[in-house]
Amino acid sequence: MFKIGNVEIKNRVCVAPMAGITDLPYRIILKEMGASLLTTELVSAKGIYFNNPNNKTIMATEEKEAPIALQLFGSDPIIMSIVADKVKDSYDIIDINMGCPVLKVVKNGEGAALLKNIDLACRIVETLHRVIGDKKPITCKIRIGFDNKHINAVKFSKALESAGASAITVHGRTKTELYSGDCHRDVIKDVKSSVKIPIIANGNIWTIYDAKKMLDETGADAIAIGRAIKGNPWFVKECIEYIENNKIINRPTKDEIKSMMYRHVEDEINFKGELTAIRELRHHIAWYTHGMENSTKFRLELNSVNSKEQMIKLIDSI
Repeated sequence: MFKIGNVEIKNRVCVAPMAGITDLPYRIILKEMGASLLTTELVSAKGIYFNNPNNKTIMATEEKEAPIALQLFGSDPIIMSIVADKVKDSYDIIDINMGCPVLKVVKNGEGAALLKNIDLACRIVETLHRVIGDKKPITCKIRIGFDNKHINAVKFSKALESAGASAITVHGRTKTELYSGDCHRDVIKDVKSSVKIPIIANGNIWTIYDAKKMLDETGADAIAIGRAIKGNPWFVKECIEYIENNKIINRPTKDEIKSMMYRHVEDEINFKGELTAIRELRHHIAWYTHGMENSTKFRLELNSVNSKEQMIKLIDSI
């Protein structure tokens, strides 16, 4: 257990925000598996400021998710502070993305572009801290640097701490490495030893052994699991049990996986409506079948599913 500002985090396993994956229905499932901190999908501060209707779904939350962070991206300190003040009552933490490597985000000076502009990054944190810092903690998610010639995570993290950040999530790759190659746990360790605020480590956590190794080698306060939870919400519980009790729990049975698939279909349709939900569920349901017999054939058939009835019938066939 540790605290981010005044927010209590009950265990060391958090879930990283992922666009198109960690929406409200799936976050609730992850919460039931024990995730200690959840974060919304990435959302544009300008989009909120100019009332983009598409953000309503991304920003939706339920009390049972708590503690829940809103992850904002942007580069205008004033707009970001206005937005944060406007929405603060709906979230426990405001998280600022400073590591997204997507080209259209970086080209606007946002996300990972802030790794090259520490002064602006700190102005964003300072401005938000001045406006809402006594009400909600402000955290940041960064990468270790923009590229291998400019690894500046230690300097960046110390500056963010001085600006008022209450915690930092560090993805152990550079912007140019995207999601490939090794995770530089040594850099995360250096960040942890250089600041007093909590550090959450992220990157290349695919097994319970990876999770424990990340904590042991970096000294981080917690981990943030990312892609490993695609179609596998049970991984959260497995990591908690192994980290806290050195216990390896059984993997879900095929019947348990099917039951979760049915539940996920129902929840997404109730939340987004059948047309949108079915389209987005295709990849979720495909991920659940990873490693199953005849899963390739199943996924091919899944691509042509256009209704709840068709999707349930296909799951029945497993």
